[in-house]
Amino acid sequence: MRVTIGRRTAVAAVLTAAGAAALTVALAPAFSPAWAHGPTRQKVRESIEINAPQDKVWAAIRNFQDMSWLPPVTKTTGEKGNEVGATRTLTLQGGATVEEELYKYEPDMLSYSYRITKVDVKVLPVTNYSSTLTVSPAPDGKSKVEWAGAFYRGFPNNDPPPELNDEAAKTAVSGLYKTGLEALKKKIESGS
Repeated sequence: MRVTIGRRTAVAAVLTAAGAAALTVALAPAFSPAWAHGPTRQKVRESIEINAPQDKVWAAIRNFQDMSWLPPVTKTTGEKGNEVGATRTLTLQGGATVEEELYKYEPDMLSYSYRITKVDVKVLPVTNYSSTLTVSPAPDGKSKVEWAGAFYRGFPNNDPPPELNDEAAKTAVSGLYKTGLEALKKKIESGS
């Protein structure tokens, strides 16, 4: 009798283990990271050298409430100046707006960081966007301005339309940064 019960128990254990292994193999693709979809955080970093000392360049960008150096911006309004938690609303050509909040301000490091709190993805195809502007020394008394951002595409679900996919988001942010940095360089170097 013991042998029979022992065999049944052993056979049941083998079948249970085999069933669990088969189930694991069958379900593995569904839970595998390789099969995961959805957006990944994108990053863009652009920089430019400006023929001016750091303090002059910082003076042009340090006021969180002033984005007049960025070409698409026609007006900036806001509250709390350069305090952490300060807000600003950028009014763009055509009337669209972008709302932003300052979350780090380091004047001793010539740097500040902010996030977009509200934007229509038709204006800038991103979500969960944060950005940092930093001025650092460059050779021959020049300055380097770096604009770095991290964000998700404008369409947070699977299978985004082309205008809201990862590439569209990166292209839009990179273009904005390049345009802004070129305009800043021109403004400072021309003395306007």
